[in-house]
Amino acid sequence: MNRILLATLFFSFSVSAQDFKKGAEIFAASCVKCHGTDGLGVVAESGPRIAGQHGWYIVKQIKDFQKGTRKNEKMMPFIKGLSDKDIEDVASYLESLK
Repeated sequence: MNRILLATLFFSFSVSAQDFKKGAEIFAASCVKCHGTDGLGVVAESGPRIAGQHGWYIVKQIKDFQKGTRKNEKMMPFIKGLSDKDIEDVASYLESLK
């Protein structure tokens, strides 16, 4: 249980210290078609709501997509070139949307 708590605190801290502006720019350039300008999702694109999602969760999901642990061919063109820092910035931005 302590490992889970530490991991959660680590991800929460690292994501909250990221660059919101850069995250917003990456989101606007790559994510709005399916997730909408407000992150509330686009039904016609099968894009789920991600606004307000925990940053650590966004980081994990994107990294799982990149590694192929989780499959989503539609997202790959948009996330394949993202660095760890880019992912954390986007996650931080999305977590700030309510």
